Amino acid sequence: MRHTLSVLVQNEAGVLSRIVGLFSGRGFNIESLTVAPTQDAEYSRITIVTIGDDGVIEQICKQLNKLINTIKVMDITGEGNIERELVLVKVAAKEEDRSEILRIADIFDAKVVDATPKTYTLEAMGDDIKIKSFIELLRPVGIRELVRSGKVAISREVQLMTTGAK
Repeated sequence: MRHTLSVLVQNEAGVLSRIVGLFSGRGFNIESLTVAPTQDAEYSRITIVTIGDDGVIEQICKQLNKLINTIKVMDITGEGNIERELVLVKVAAKEEDRSEILRIADIFDAKVVDATPKTYTLEAMGDDIKIKSFIELLRPVGIRELVRSGKVAISREVQLMTTGAK
């Protein structure tokens, strides 16, 4: 099963290298990796997407927690999080395909960020399913180049339901 791990670390040189080394040294694959500073520049948030059963993921989390610069590790897989990914897609823009490309862009709330006589470059953002669907609809017109950012995720705030609240 695919899991999304959120790792809060000290923002220091070599931390990412140690985390990636932990994965490669144990034969775990990283499908997606995104790193950026948090609201406090002393810390960075690393979002890792990997595949494994619950036992493997638990082992990965334990190993990540043993690293000196790791502050907190959370498996935020499932309904309790918000996930987004950015994709830039350069497509062939033949005269007969231009309106279809713009229609697809409109359906997915994508933006045309660059246009030349031969290509359109589109930017879309969404969850994994939306991004995959967007790419599949563009394949028939001719994808020339594609870049995906990797997933970023944040857990939802827990909301307490009360009855009879005034």
